Amino acid sequence: MQRLAPLQLAESWDNVGLLLEPVPVAESAPLAHTLLTIELTNEVVSEAEQLGAKLIIAYHPPIFHGLKRLRSSEPAERALLRCAARGIAIFSPHTALDAVPGGVNDWLLDAFGAGERGPCVPHPADARCGQGRFVRLASPMPLSEAVARIKRHLGLSQLRVAAAPSHAGDGSPIRSVAVCAGAGGSVFEKLPPFDLFLTGEMRHHDVRARAEGGSSVVLCEHTHTERGFLPILAERLSAAIGAKTSFHVSRCDRDPLSLV
Repeated sequence: MQRLAPLQLAESWDNVGLLLEPVPVAESAPLAHTLLTIELTNEVVSEAEQLGAKLIIAYHPPIFHGLKRLRSSEPAERALLRCAARGIAIFSPHTALDAVPGGVNDWLLDAFGAGERGPCVPHPADARCGQGRFVRLASPMPLSEAVARIKRHLGLSQLRVAAAPSHAGDGSPIRSVAVCAGAGGSVFEKLPPFDLFLTGEMRHHDVRARAEGGSSVVLCEHTHTERGFLPILAERLSAAIGAKTSFHVSRCDRDPLSLV
């Protein structure tokens, strides 16, 4: 994981790396199964137990703010206690995996095809990496096609779209796109105008301001912009580690919101 997403590229406010290291036992078995998930929930812990997984790679850090107590009565804390009791380690890459070329944000840009790419906010240690990602498209497209591509790429039937007046109908094509996995508002507010901003969630007034300023906005819900990268991460880890360890993408991990 450190080779794929160096932890020093994570944002300063983030909490990444090995977050739970169980007490070792004298005759611990080799790590045969690892489970990949966006969120650590009690359902995911049950899935790890059924697999016999001794490592969970949870994209979102399950320990983020300071913990003063660990109580079985609180679902998030109970998940951590269950992992500790069963000897399951927890590792979180979060914004380190967002920042690298070929990471989560680059995967989001794959929906739009070829073009000049780069980080929206370059990292001071490596200008190839950083917050968000942008592309200047080799083949501009109407907003309707961009939306259709996003749906196919993320496997979604519905999105929330704020179309700039100039992009509505058969208006001006989309030539530039900025993306940010999860909640992109704080990243996008640092940027000049792009034709399209894609993220999971933004504040209402930020969306309105961008649309009125000539940029269209597409919102997909937070984890829909992240979860589709997990199979790619599993493939990369399998290629790096070999057959000694099997990597599984959680079947029960899902976004808490649904459109009804």
